[in-house]
Amino acid sequence: MKNLQFASNSANEIPLRDFFRNPVKTYYQVSPNGKYISYLAPHNERLNIFIQELGSDNAARITNVTTRDIPSYLWGNDNTILYARDNAGDENYHLFSVDINGNNLKDLTPFENVRVNLVDELEDSKNEILIEMNKRNPEIFDVYRLNFETGEMEMTAQNPGNVSGWGTDHDGKIRIAMTTDGVNTGIMYRDTEQDEFKTILTTDFKENLSPLFFTFDNKYIYASSNLGRDKSAIVKYDIKNNKELEVLYEHPDVDVSMLGYSKKRKVLTSIIYTTWKREKVFLDDIIKNIYERLEAELPGYDIVIIDIDDDEHIYMIRTYSDRSLGAHYYFDARTGVLTKISEVSPWIKEEEMAEMKPVKYTSRDGLEINGYLSLPRGVEHKNLPVVVNPHGGPWVRDVWGFNPEVQFLVNRGYAVLQMNYRGSIGYGRKFWEISFKQWGRTMQDDITDGVNWLVKEGIADPKRVAIYGGSYGGYATLAGLAFTPDVYAAGVDYVGVSNLFTFMKSIPPYWKPYLETLYAMVGHPENDARLLEETSPVFHVDKIKAPLFVAQGKKDPRVNINESDQMVEALKKRGIEVPYMVKDNEGHGFQNQENKFDFYEAMESFLAKHLK
Repeated sequence: MKNLQFASNSANEIPLRDFFRNPVKTYYQVSPNGKYISYLAPHNERLNIFIQELGSDNAARITNVTTRDIPSYLWGNDNTILYARDNAGDENYHLFSVDINGNNLKDLTPFENVRVNLVDELEDSKNEILIEMNKRNPEIFDVYRLNFETGEMEMTAQNPGNVSGWGTDHDGKIRIAMTTDGVNTGIMYRDTEQDEFKTILTTDFKENLSPLFFTFDNKYIYASSNLGRDKSAIVKYDIKNNKELEVLYEHPDVDVSMLGYSKKRKVLTSIIYTTWKREKVFLDDIIKNIYERLEAELPGYDIVIIDIDDDEHIYMIRTYSDRSLGAHYYFDARTGVLTKISEVSPWIKEEEMAEMKPVKYTSRDGLEINGYLSLPRGVEHKNLPVVVNPHGGPWVRDVWGFNPEVQFLVNRGYAVLQMNYRGSIGYGRKFWEISFKQWGRTMQDDITDGVNWLVKEGIADPKRVAIYGGSYGGYATLAGLAFTPDVYAAGVDYVGVSNLFTFMKSIPPYWKPYLETLYAMVGHPENDARLLEETSPVFHVDKIKAPLFVAQGKKDPRVNINESDQMVEALKKRGIEVPYMVKDNEGHGFQNQENKFDFYEAMESFLAKHLK
C-alpha cells in the first residue's frame, strides 16, 4: 500500500454537473454501406439521434424526443434507424423506426404494458428483424418477424411457457431455445425451423452452457460453458449430439464469455475477458494488427471497436480509461487512416481525475476479495473520509473504467472503495454459489471487512465512513446501517430493497419464470421465512443509528417504490426524519439529466453534513 500513501498534486473542486451532464456526442455507429455515421447527442437536454455523411462536418437531427433520452438504437438498413424507448422508466420498451432524413416516424410496437427485445438484426435482410414480445402472455416472450418498413409482423416462434431465450443461426433461423422450470435450465435444438424442438441438455441453474453463435457452417455452436469446470471457458460444441468438441480458451482465475468474429471473412477474431481490467486474446492477424496500430497511436487507453460496416472497411472506435470517458474515432482499413470525431465529455480533464487502483483484501473467513480503490488527489492518504460503494445486481461485478459517481466523490475529498463481494460474477461458479442465501450475512461481511481493511491500512478515518449503493447496493446500504450500526456514519440508499418478502412479490411478470431460482439464491418466503426476516433491513430499523438518505423512481419495475416507502415510514414511526427523494418520471435509477443533478446535489450536501 505504500504507493497509495501520498498524492502528488492539488485537486480543484470541479462543478458537480460536469460529472453528470449528458455527453457532447456518444454511441456512434456506421451505416451498413459505410457512407453515414450516427450518434446520440443532446437536444433540449434529451439524447436524440443525429446522422452525418462520413467525412462531413454537417449533421442532421432525425428524432425529437422530449421526455426521456433515447437509450439505444441500431441501423435497420442504409435508410432506416430503429430505436427503443420506454415510458418514464417502466422498462416496457417500444420499438420505433425513422428514416435517416427524419421522416416516417413509426411506433412499431404500440402495445400497452408490453416489452420488446431484439432477437436478431437479420443483417442480410434489408427490411426485417426478429424481435420478442410478451404481448400474448406478460410472463413469457414469443418471437416475431417484423418488417420495419411496412410495420407488418408475424409470430415465428410461440413460447410454450418455459423458454427464457432464443438463438438463431447465421441465416437468421431460430434453431435454439433456452428453457427454465425455475431451478433447472435446458437447451432445446432443431435442425430446421420446420422441425420440432428437442431437449438436448438439462442442468440445474448453477451449471451453464451459454450459446454465443453458430459455427459458420451452422452445424455446431461456440459457447461459454462451466459444465464440468469452475471457470467458464469458450468451447466449440456439437449441440445436436450434446458433446463438447474443443476448448478454445480458458483462464485459471476468471470466467471467459466473449468471442468475436468477422461476418464477412467468416473467421474468429478475438476473445475478451476481465481480470482487473479487460484483456484480449487475438485469433486473427487482421484484427490483431488493427488493435496494435490503434494502441500505438492512442497509448494509455483501452480501445474498443464498437461498430463496423458490412464491407469491414470502416471501424468505429471508442477509447476510455479510469480517468477519461475517452473519444470517438473512425478507422479506414483501406487507407490506414485514423480520424478523431469527438471527445465524449471534453470538459472532463483527465489530469484532474483519480486513478482507479485494483486492490485485494481477505474476508474474515479467508476468502480473497478483489476491488478498486480511488483516492483523492492533493492530500495525504491517511484518516480520510470514505464512501464504500457496493455494486448492484448482486450477480454482476464492478470493472475498471471511468465512473462519474466515483470521480465526483473523490473530487470532493472522499476515498471510494468498490468491492466484488462473494456472488459477483466473473470469478467462477464456486465464488458465485457461496453467496446463495447470504444477503445480509457473509455477502455483507465482505463489505464490512473492506472497511476494516481500509481502517487497518490507516487510509480510512473509522468515524467518517459512509455507505452508498443502488439496487442491491441500496440493500447493502440498509443492511450495513441496520446490522453493523457502529461501522457507518451515514448511508445513501438508491432504489434499494428493504423487505425481501415484498420484493419477491412485486417483481415484473417476465421475471416469474425465474422466481424459483431467486428463492434458491436469496431464500424462500415460506421455507426460509426466518432467514428473510432476519436479513430484511425494514424489520431492524430499531438498530439504525446513522442518518440515511433515500432516493427512488416512482415507476421502478424491479424494486417497487414500496421498498423505499416502507423503510422511510418505519424510520418515521421511530421519530427519525429521513430525506426522501422520489422522481415520478423515473424507474430503476435516474436517467433524465435534471433528476441526476437533483440527486447528486442532495447526496453531496448529505455526505458533507455527516462526514466532514
